[in-house]
Amino acid sequence: MEPHNASAVTEFQLLGFQNLLEWQSLLFAIFLLIYILTVAGNVVIIAVASHDQRLRTPMYTFLKHLSFLEVWYTSTVVPALLASLLSGGRAISFPACMAQLYFFVFFGATECFLLATMAYDRYLAICSPLRYSLLMSPEACARLVAVSWATGVGTGVLPCLLISRLDFCGPNRINHFFCDLPPLMRLSCSSVYVTEVVIFALSVAVLCVCFLLTLVSYVLIVAAILRIPSASGRAKTFSTCGSHLAVVTIYYGTMISMYVRPNAHLSPEINKIISVFYTVVTPLLNPVIYSLRNKDFKAAVRKVVMRKCGVYGLGTKGGVLLR
Repeated sequence: MEPHNASAVTEFQLLGFQNLLEWQSLLFAIFLLIYILTVAGNVVIIAVASHDQRLRTPMYTFLKHLSFLEVWYTSTVVPALLASLLSGGRAISFPACMAQLYFFVFFGATECFLLATMAYDRYLAICSPLRYSLLMSPEACARLVAVSWATGVGTGVLPCLLISRLDFCGPNRINHFFCDLPPLMRLSCSSVYVTEVVIFALSVAVLCVCFLLTLVSYVLIVAAILRIPSASGRAKTFSTCGSHLAVVTIYYGTMISMYVRPNAHLSPEINKIISVFYTVVTPLLNPVIYSLRNKDFKAAVRKVVMRKCGVYGLGTKGGVLLR
């Protein structure tokens, strides 16, 4: 998107973590490792869930879409962060900045809708098991996924349009590691009141509503768990739901603290630390929490690994290995 006015600023300078110059190499290594693990973990989830017939369930359908989204979501931000750590700063053109902002909001909003949908799916599976196959049919699952992506696409348009119409005629140094809403509004030399109000309302509508829906689903799940007669069954389900809720709380908590706080401005360094959680940490935690702690998924991974290594399906006859 191009600005509507004759803005003097044609590019921005992302400062990244320039206040930690002596830590640049270490931060680069840490973020690179996290990025590689995040992409690899989510790609493994997509590959295994698509390959194993036992994982063709609504939960893993949602999880495949979440993993696909996480790869692109973290790739929208982390490569730019790595580049700024290598160079001590990074120039980004105005159109490229608006594009990064759009995809960041688009993927972030879509993740909120998918997490709420996954919580609703778990609620139906635990609280209405007899009607689960009817309520979460393949058609219903496909509709929920489509609505999540379509709503995310639409959510990204308005903030990007509002920011692109602001005047930027002064400093072009963004004290952040990507083009985010708060630092961009602080750089504008025009009034940002309407933009702040609209973005605040949109943030409340997306973040708070999705978080409340997710929270209500888990509260109902916990209530159902408490009625399970088996102590081991309660402990297992509590462990799974507790880990899911922990990751969801980290994601929503940091996002809400960043965007649902009108007229409150934290320091840029605090903003960067908060942003690391929802752009770098949660995309890594999601594959671990939602899949790698699941027995069915781990069994599917072992099956794929054994097959790729030529071990699965081997038998012995007369001391000779046969397929």
